[in-house]
Amino acid sequence: MRHPFVLYRGIPWEFLPQEMGYGSGMTCWCRLRDWQEAGVWQRLHELLLARLNAAGLID
Repeated sequence: MRHPFVLYRGIPWEFLPQEMGYGSGMTCWCRLRDWQEAGVWQRLHELLLARLNAAGLID
């Protein structure tokens, strides 16, 4: 997954290097948008919080 590369580097999606093998920057942007709309990030966040809580790592 290369979304963190774009988010961390702060580069525009269209400048995502093609040699990374994940299609165009627009394709990656569309996937990120679709995942956001599907609630993937919210579910991931909730899962991580639940696991951290179960491990006693949340105050």
